Amino acid sequence: MSDGLTPTQVDVAVLGAGIVGTSAGIAARERGFSVVVIDRKEPGSETSYGNAGILSSGSILPLNKPSLWRALPSYLANTSAALRWDPLWVMKNLDWVARFLANAVPSRTRPRAVALHGLIDASLKLHREWIVKAGAPQRIRETGWLKAWRSDGIASAKAEQAFLAEFGIKSELLDRQTISALEPHILPVYKVGLLHSQTASVDSPGAVAKAYAQMFRGLGGEVRQSDIKAIESTGQGSGDHGWRVTLSDGAIAARHVVVALGPWSADILRPLGYRVPLAVERGYHQEFTPNPARSLQRPIHDAEGNFLMTPMENGIRVTSGVELTDRDAPSSYAQLNMVVPLARGVVEFGSAVAEPWRGARPTLPDSLPMIGKAPRHQGLWLAFGNQHIGFTTGPATGSAIAAMIAGETPSFDASAFSPGRYI
Repeated sequence: MSDGLTPTQVDVAVLGAGIVGTSAGIAARERGFSVVVIDRKEPGSETSYGNAGILSSGSILPLNKPSLWRALPSYLANTSAALRWDPLWVMKNLDWVARFLANAVPSRTRPRAVALHGLIDASLKLHREWIVKAGAPQRIRETGWLKAWRSDGIASAKAEQAFLAEFGIKSELLDRQTISALEPHILPVYKVGLLHSQTASVDSPGAVAKAYAQMFRGLGGEVRQSDIKAIESTGQGSGDHGWRVTLSDGAIAARHVVVALGPWSADILRPLGYRVPLAVERGYHQEFTPNPARSLQRPIHDAEGNFLMTPMENGIRVTSGVELTDRDAPSSYAQLNMVVPLARGVVEFGSAVAEPWRGARPTLPDSLPMIGKAPRHQGLWLAFGNQHIGFTTGPATGSAIAAMIAGETPSFDASAFSPGRYI
């Protein structure tokens, strides 16, 4: 070894300890592989921490769907709570933007919805199984989540309900009175609601991810906290493969490497010759002291306010819309500052319990993740790009990778997620 370090030897090295990487570790250990999950931070500390905690059965429509074209004019002034964009970033990433928009047509929408439905359905089964095995069943709430309209959104609600019904996903149309019965402590600002009744949520996605990581350790897996510097193929022949993962404090030798680094995945793959068209949709949240006497029962998506509020262990979490800019650009709280007053007009909460949080959702032009083998390297597996539904889809993404490593067929059709479609 060039640095004089003798690496640890494992069957599978998983890069990334978010919900996807941890899930891959669990599923690989269940198949008898020796596994190490590596991350610079504690498990569940990045994007897997900052989401709305929804285990959504109905998130089968990606953001780049046909209705996006109708909304685009409202985004051009760059003042919308739903979307803010950096003109310089757009200029540098015109190809990604064009490919993203090209998918927002009916002919490309239904096949992606079918693929996501299979992925989500498999994931929800695993979530409900694993959260019990991980000793955290108290964190899941089977109360659904509510999408609500302040104006007369009945046509939009009915269209969404009909589309979900085609996939066997149940939902309930609500009027102002039934919304008030469902959420008695919010102000009656919504005229129409759609309750996604087969959806669950958790009171701390970060804590759930950490519980899964502890379950992984209990299965005999290792979690290593270290900076990942590089990965290098060490295969000596066409029938042989192996990998060296260089860390800030050593190295690991592995037969298989799983890249599950979310928005950092493209960086680690670039030296191997892969140019991954991965953008990030940045988002923010802030948590506020709740009023126990005026509690929120479930996540609520304000369709016109373009925010989501959800009861969490630490308080009411308010999340904002999409920000298109460089992954590591300075934070801008413009969208969050727009929506927090709107949220206060729905449910009563007090002062902030912590500083605003910012995260980056990894998104490919078709809004589908990469799940599968890298096309030009044996033993290299890719599991990232889960956009807004990474927490929902993490378990089945990781489980599919573990199945492929073992030479098994995943529990759902993963063909639409093949990395070969882009690299």
